[in-house]
Amino acid sequence: MAERIILEEKANKTIYREGNLIIKEHVPSHPKENVFNEAYIHACIEACGLPIPKIISVTPSNGGWALTMEYVEGKTLEQLLREDPSRAEEYLGKLVDIQLEIGSHRVTRLRNTRYKMEEVIKKLTDIDASTRYELLQRLHGMANHTKLCHGDLVPSNIIIREDGSYCVLDWAHATSGNAGAEAAITYMRFSLEHPEYADMYLHIFCEKADMAIQYVQKWMPIVAAAQLSKHKESEKDLLMKWISVAEYQ
Repeated sequence: MAERIILEEKANKTIYREGNLIIKEHVPSHPKENVFNEAYIHACIEACGLPIPKIISVTPSNGGWALTMEYVEGKTLEQLLREDPSRAEEYLGKLVDIQLEIGSHRVTRLRNTRYKMEEVIKKLTDIDASTRYELLQRLHGMANHTKLCHGDLVPSNIIIREDGSYCVLDWAHATSGNAGAEAAITYMRFSLEHPEYADMYLHIFCEKADMAIQYVQKWMPIVAAAQLSKHKESEKDLLMKWISVAEYQ
């Protein structure tokens, strides 16, 4: 039996590598339906023909549930950026190309981005009722598309193999929705974790997608509010600034 190596530990899950398999083991309190829903999302994406790890099984494990998928050999874009920052523009261009390829697929079987964000914003207690109202009005005014959106497309979720081909990981947040929202989420994640690349990413995306920066900016207060619901104290100050709707009128 292959040795089990811990790759990542979080409050609600531990990710292991075991030979040619990756095992995402959730704590017992993590809802069973969430694990099966992630497997369902993966199955939908596999049907699109996009390069993603194949799901092997969903099984009980240590009182919770574990998702087992194939291991993909290669380096993440985050590793490549760290090893050679001078190639940042090239690597971010690669990320955007992948993002646009993902968005070229239309899906109707996944949850809609607008509905998902609406539910989250309605439950937010960190902002007042007037701000929630303004955010929801803005959200309802956005186009309701059916493009495939990864929901968390950052360099750490893209594997580049030795032959240059890619594989996209972590589809738990995938939805059917709007490319502007998808770009705003990625820009937000860069701003929170790698701010030195945030503006470069946004300009590359808007140029390649032929999309106005102002359109992506309209989504920024909305995606910030959705991220605020995760209650990460280190992110709160930046997110609250983004939620200031007037800033992006």
